[in-house]
Amino acid sequence: MAEVRSRVAGDHQENGSLSPLQIARRGAAAAGCIDIHAHVVLAQSMGKAGEHGPEIGYDKPDLPWFRVGGYRLDGVRYEGSPFMDLSLRLARMEQAGIDFQVLSPNPLTYLHFVGSDLAVEFCRAHNDALADLVAQYPDRVAGFAAVPIQDVGAACEELTRAVADLGLMAPYMGTDLGVPLNDPSLDRFYSLLTDMNIPLFLHPAPAGIDGPPGDANLNQFDLDLLTGFAAQETIAVASLIYGGVTHRHPALDICISHAGGAVSSLVGRLNRACTKRSWVPDHLRHEGAFEEALASLWFDIHVHDDRVLDFFRGLVGDQQLVLGTNFAGWDQHDLSSGFAADLRPKLADNAKRLLRAS
Repeated sequence: MAEVRSRVAGDHQENGSLSPLQIARRGAAAAGCIDIHAHVVLAQSMGKAGEHGPEIGYDKPDLPWFRVGGYRLDGVRYEGSPFMDLSLRLARMEQAGIDFQVLSPNPLTYLHFVGSDLAVEFCRAHNDALADLVAQYPDRVAGFAAVPIQDVGAACEELTRAVADLGLMAPYMGTDLGVPLNDPSLDRFYSLLTDMNIPLFLHPAPAGIDGPPGDANLNQFDLDLLTGFAAQETIAVASLIYGGVTHRHPALDICISHAGGAVSSLVGRLNRACTKRSWVPDHLRHEGAFEEALASLWFDIHVHDDRVLDFFRGLVGDQQLVLGTNFAGWDQHDLSSGFAADLRPKLADNAKRLLRAS
């Protein structure tokens, strides 16, 4: 750690009076291809959540597992992979033509339902380790902060520290927090993001890791990942719009993974509610109101299919779309296949605006 810290100090000396956040933004500004959907697993965060772990183990040398609380993920190798080895990540990025990545917490380790003290301890350890990691190659990688959002005051404190002191670019959290995303208790957090002029990134996690179990039907065929995530993202978008978050915080940029789940397929129904349901707030009581509000959000394009992407672009436009690959994951986009090739320069420009790097 001392060596990494010295390199950070060297960066400061070389870059004059630039702060860690300014260094991160400068790295993004120089990139031609930016990936904002790239999870990381940090050795220094193992065991930092008490009985919840996280913990890596092996039934056999070729049978790894990863445990968080009572949830165990079998067969996914983190050690010796781009998830934990920065040199392997950089090599794979080079092969994929990705210039810059912003590394985000593993969704299995959000820990939004554990006790506040434990969440604060884990998030601090995670953010410290992530800042040390990205400081090694600030021209290639930056980081998103984990936040103990179950305690909004503590989340505000850790976010301020992670951005101002560590140079992480924004908070990254789940879509299921134990309260709806439009709960008034979160307005303090949203206001802080606006005051700090940084965005918010939302990505689902499988239900039942540290909180209530989800629909039992999701426990087969990987449906918790294949359909459960899409449901969570759709609910998140609806909560932000119907619940007035986008209206109360118009300057806040919120980016949601996987093109917002199934929201594009449901937009007609969601629009219809604006003129037909009694609970709809006054500012949404007109034709097409939901679709108008949808265009104020940001989305990554991790959708696997050009037909889906073309449909989504027709709905929300290109101005607030960014590249996301789920790098090194089972469903990583193969950029060599030409997916969104014509759109990539635009996506990079958009990412620079979103990250305040342009």
